[in-house]
Parts: sequence; C-alpha cells; structure tokens
Amino acid sequence: MTGREISEKIKNSERKTPVKAYISASEKPNMPNCKVFGSSGFFVAFGAWEDMERYLSERADKIRDIEVEVASRKTALCQADLLSVDARVEYGAHIREGAVIGKDSVIMHGAVINSGAVIGDGTMVDMNAVVGSCAVIGKNSHIGACAVIAGVLEPPSALPTRIGDGVFVGAGAVVLEGICIGDNAVIGAGAVVTHDIPSGAVALGVPAKVVKSRDDIGKKADINGDLR
Repeated sequence: MTGREISEKIKNSERKTPVKAYISASEKPNMPNCKVFGSSGFFVAFGAWEDMERYLSERADKIRDIEVEVASRKTALCQADLLSVDARVEYGAHIREGAVIGKDSVIMHGAVINSGAVIGDGTMVDMNAVVGSCAVIGKNSHIGACAVIAGVLEPPSALPTRIGDGVFVGAGAVVLEGICIGDNAVIGAGAVVTHDIPSGAVALGVPAKVVKSRDDIGKKADINGDLR
C-alpha cells in the first residue's frame, strides 16, 4: 500500500471500537455484526462497541452483569491477522492491517509496525522499535530496541524509507523519512540519519556520519540466526 492509499483508507473508514464483552443475561444476546458464544446465562461477545451498545441499552432488563474489554477506540485500521504471519511475534507487539511481515522474521515486545510497512524475511524488529507506514526493510536485518524508522503519512512524504539487506540499526537510532540505507550498513545506537548511507558503511552520531567500513568492526554487528 502507498501512503496515499493508506490515507484514503483511513479517511473513508468507518471508525470502530473493537471489544470483548462478558455478559451474564437471561437470554442469548442477538447483536448485529457480533459473534456471541456461550449458554446457560453466560456469554462472550466479540464485535464493535458501536454495534453492541444499542442492543445492551434496549435490553438492559435482560442483562444481569457485563464486563467489557476495550482493545482500541474508534480505530480506522484493524490489527493484522497474526494467524496469517509466518514469523515470531511476541506479546505486546502491534502490527497494523496492511503491513507485510516476512517469513522467519521476529517482531519483539512493544514493537509497532504501521500499515504499508514491509519487513523482510529473517529481520528482527526489537523491543519498542517503531517502523512507520510504507517503510521497507530488507532481509536478515536488525532494527534495535526503541529505534524509529520514519513513515510517510505525517508529515506526508512521497518517498518511503528504505533499509537494505543485512543492515544493523542500533538501539534508539532514528532514520528520517525518505532515507535509503544500503545493504550491510551499520547505524550506531542513538544516531539520527538525515541522508542516505552507502552499503557496507558504519554511520554514527547526530547527524549520522560515515566513520568506517563494516569490515573494520568484525563481528560486532552480526545477526544471530538462532533467534529467528
């Protein structure tokens, strides 16, 4: 998906509040567009609060008790279907509808993958890292904890951020929108990348500057295949 396509989808979407409701009632709730399971006076319902609320109000005399879990509020894009992802996705990771997650990649706790982003095969996105909309990350790369790979929605940008194969982005680094990082490059922890980085280079600092070649640092930025 392009940035324009995502923007249009958000603009035209019907905002929904997905919930799971535990209901004690004298009858099985019959709520439109919701899935309801249970019997003998206890039910679990899945659906949008906007669809449930009217029924629950109109049939309040049939409801003995209710507990509602709210996943998000008036969301425009759903979470991705994780059952269709052939990757390791840890608890607390957030992958939005329209993101592409490659085979054997790893999405760690707290990571956010926005709509339209592409994560290559075997790439790890570490804890609390953010991959913005339409950013493209190649194969067997590492995006360090709390790193930010900028997206294209706000502010709007026609050029997505692109990160090549075998790239190591250190913890807390920021790669601005539209930047291209070549294959096997290394971005140091806390660096802010404001211009393209060539393949095989090591870039450090704010703003990031190329200081050496990856060949100069040995195995310090090697990818651990056992974690995939």
